[in-house]
Amino acid sequence: MRPSDHKEPQKIAWIQCVGSRNCRIGHGYCSSVCCMYAIKQSVIAKEHAAYDLNANIFYMDMRTYGKDFEKYYERAQKQYGVNFVRSRVYGLDPGEEDNVKIRYALEDGTVVTEEYDMVVLSVGLEPNRKAVELAKQLGVELNQYNFADVTKLTGVASSKPGIYVAGAFSGPRDIPETVMQASAAAGEVQKLLAEAKGTLTKTKEYPAPKDVTGEIVRTGVFVCHCGINIGSVVDVPAVAEYAKTLPGVVYATDKLYACSQDSSAQIKEAIEQYGLNRIVVASCSPRTHEPMFQETLKEAGLNPHLFEMANIRDHCSWVHQNEPEKATEKAKDLVRMAVKKAALLEPIQPVTLPMNHDALVIGGGVSGMTAALNLADQGYQVYLVEKAKELGGIAKRIRYGMGGEDVPAFLNQLINQIQNHTNIKVYTGVEIADVQGFMGNYQTKLTNGEEIKHGVAIIATGAAEYQPQEYLYGQNHRVRTLLEVEGLLAEGRLKNSNNFVFIQCVGSRDEERPYCSRICCTKSIKLALKIKEQKPGANIFILYRDIRTYGYFEDLYTEARRKGIIFVRYSTDAKPVVELTSTGTKVTFTDHVLNRPVEIYADIIGLASAIVPNDNTTLSKLFKVPLNAEGFFLEAHLKLRPVDFGTDGVFMCGLAHGPKNLEENIAQGKAAAGRAATALAKENIQTDGKAAFVNKRKCMACGVCVEVCPAKAASLVTDERGNTAAEVNPALCKGCGACSSSCRCGAINVKGCSNEQIMAMVRALA
Repeated sequence: MRPSDHKEPQKIAWIQCVGSRNCRIGHGYCSSVCCMYAIKQSVIAKEHAAYDLNANIFYMDMRTYGKDFEKYYERAQKQYGVNFVRSRVYGLDPGEEDNVKIRYALEDGTVVTEEYDMVVLSVGLEPNRKAVELAKQLGVELNQYNFADVTKLTGVASSKPGIYVAGAFSGPRDIPETVMQASAAAGEVQKLLAEAKGTLTKTKEYPAPKDVTGEIVRTGVFVCHCGINIGSVVDVPAVAEYAKTLPGVVYATDKLYACSQDSSAQIKEAIEQYGLNRIVVASCSPRTHEPMFQETLKEAGLNPHLFEMANIRDHCSWVHQNEPEKATEKAKDLVRMAVKKAALLEPIQPVTLPMNHDALVIGGGVSGMTAALNLADQGYQVYLVEKAKELGGIAKRIRYGMGGEDVPAFLNQLINQIQNHTNIKVYTGVEIADVQGFMGNYQTKLTNGEEIKHGVAIIATGAAEYQPQEYLYGQNHRVRTLLEVEGLLAEGRLKNSNNFVFIQCVGSRDEERPYCSRICCTKSIKLALKIKEQKPGANIFILYRDIRTYGYFEDLYTEARRKGIIFVRYSTDAKPVVELTSTGTKVTFTDHVLNRPVEIYADIIGLASAIVPNDNTTLSKLFKVPLNAEGFFLEAHLKLRPVDFGTDGVFMCGLAHGPKNLEENIAQGKAAAGRAATALAKENIQTDGKAAFVNKRKCMACGVCVEVCPAKAASLVTDERGNTAAEVNPALCKGCGACSSSCRCGAINVKGCSNEQIMAMVRALA
């Protein structure tokens, strides 16, 4: 809706880089988040419009460099029909009827004037004035843009010992990076406070849980608007009114945000006032919000498992956004099913087990070693396993950091710290053979036959450089990958080379690997500048699709252009061609401004090869942790839990998670250590108790449950009388129900999701 006249706009424009990438106003950096923000807004606008909204994004370079961001960009174009206009916007002028005229130039120089109902400015980020003042008071150094100056190759350290920086004050960044930095900073603080660990901790006290045994079911239903996420599609008040008519429901209401602090307090008041002993919340995903609502029940004196959640966001408003009436009816159905199940819920008691306080880190690259060193400095015993004969990973091939750091010196120092730390035991040339157990009690067998017992595991298996199949790589000695060019440059073997061509997106952003490898643009520019430093007269061309020098790396891009490095964009339907001719190695490409082919005879061709995952299949199966479609490890939540797996006690960091630069890998290694330390700090572990259980009188000991259990929680046990039956380890069990659904004699049920409860939900729809 337009603010000026409250009309629904038919045509909206988003203009990128407003206040960013602008040296004239002292904002030479890229604000990093704006491209994805604009894409997300345009997609949501298209989703919420009941008509064919014309959405256009005006941009210079589309910087969708984060994990799965490129897929979202492609989906916005192909599925939602968002138009992306590569251009330079000259100005905005008033149009008719409160419209706005945009004057912009296309790549070929054509100037266009177009009228829009609404224009959204993608305004850049700048440091908060109060944060700047605080930093100065604390003696924390700032950079040229007044963001905190983070010490190189630390991820989060400020210039002041003991003060760490996390989030956007260290520089513009997206939510996953800010969460990682927060965990990394916490890990560093835990290291400093290791000696005082546990001395000031307080245990949260809850009221004694009410005994609801034999009570008449009194259910309270709370239906959430979730702002407009649900409320713009589902008739939430109507769903709440409907809930009042259901058997057993004594109280029902709607909430603007059921997860807010105020709503939590109101739910507790309702439990007390109406004597509620079952709670149903109809809102978003239990994956993210169920623990929070269960905590509310505990604070109100109810067992947390007397709670059921109906996901009317994902299952109704999101998937049926164009059918509000049907979405509302479906929401009523889901609430009815939840109420039926809630009536049969019983209290479940947690299972408490001892905690092993040792850690296993798999992968001896920079991220793995950083995580291992952090945990060891906190006082934990760490076992570091590296399959190669030496520590260091792919960083052994890096000579120059993006900020000019001496990477070999840093790496040697890190390896030396690892090898001489009393709390770290290093295994090289060894792999993981088998894994048994659960958080707090893992047993991992190595290929050398040794067994390690540990409480948590961090997977940092790294990644590899794509070996190109294109551009004559492997057939012509002049064609090299970026890491190979870097090695030749450091060894002084490019002194006789004068003409350099770098080709971007080799093996990335294509059908086989539909992701951006994140660091390639900056890496090429850094190498180009290094060449210019050694050979000022060198001719250097960088052929690109989008230059993705996010954050402060934009300064390198600016410097490169000022020093005469030539950037030429190419499209996917007209990629550069590399040929070996009688007169040399020729690169042919089409200049998008001149709209004509250009030929360059190159001494060196640097291919910006993709970052590809190592084969993580075995570890994925052993630890029961997922991979994404490309083979990188998949985090529990892209934004809120970027280093956690869904499997408790297992964490990830580094290139195994996805492409990132060295500084980011270091931060993520510290983040994984910080998250792992939150588990290791506990004296005992507590599972929620929602495990499968066996009626041994019915069990036929067929062993099917043992075969299908993905968590290896089921086993066949023979008692002292010689009777064999299935048994489920409640600490290992994830409550997935595979055993229950496979049991031919109905001997297995799952607490909190019994056969009786499931059938009650099914019958509710009859």
